[in-house]
Amino acid sequence: MAVIAGNWKMHMASDQAIEFLAELDLSGVSERHEILLFPPEIYLAALATSEARNPRVQLGPQNIYWEDEGAFTGELSARMASEVGANFVLIGHSERRHVFGETDEEVAHKVRAAQRHGLVPVVCVGETLEERRANRVEEVILRQLNAVIDDLSLGRALIAYEPVWAIGTGETATPKDASLAHETLRERLSQSLGTERARSVAILYGGSVKPSNAGALLSTANVDGVLVGGASLDPRSFAEIAAAAL
Repeated sequence: MAVIAGNWKMHMASDQAIEFLAELDLSGVSERHEILLFPPEIYLAALATSEARNPRVQLGPQNIYWEDEGAFTGELSARMASEVGANFVLIGHSERRHVFGETDEEVAHKVRAAQRHGLVPVVCVGETLEERRANRVEEVILRQLNAVIDDLSLGRALIAYEPVWAIGTGETATPKDASLAHETLRERLSQSLGTERARSVAILYGGSVKPSNAGALLSTANVDGVLVGGASLDPRSFAEIAAAAL
């Protein structure tokens, strides 16, 4: 089974979002694979209840706050997301970390909040170009993973490795780069959770994934799926990426 996830970021108008669902053709995608979409949160309820949505498409917000309610203007709780039809939630995306200053500790708080309300956290980890050039890839991604690893035994969770230098740049980690990083993450998961539990944690690759490279990435050892950015805005290209999973 592979997980094909699309992160729309701050894109799409409401009519475009519904049109995307209507045009998304998953007939060429094995029923074994999971299809996830992370739209702007304001569209979650409409997409969850839309007749255009293929029941295979599961939804989640791109971020949550860790408190269930309170005076937190502009924030979205895990409870609220769950109530309008979310099943998953993206947590710790590099743009949340590097644009909005989200810390490892905050990411851990959000993972626990997601689990309280039955949302499956998709926890993002990844290094910047400077960190990569300094040979700090393993140090960075393990630090980010270690911040949440104790909570991953409490329920289902996914990890997304997204090298920051490959997001929206057109640059993509080679299948070998992805495999090595994923192997590092899997070994740490095995040490903490045990081999069997570690195998159940899907590790996705994210970073300029498109139809032309999806097949090579998805057939790479230790890559259990992909987190797609720009190419997930087009239903045809997203379906092509999903169909590349064997």
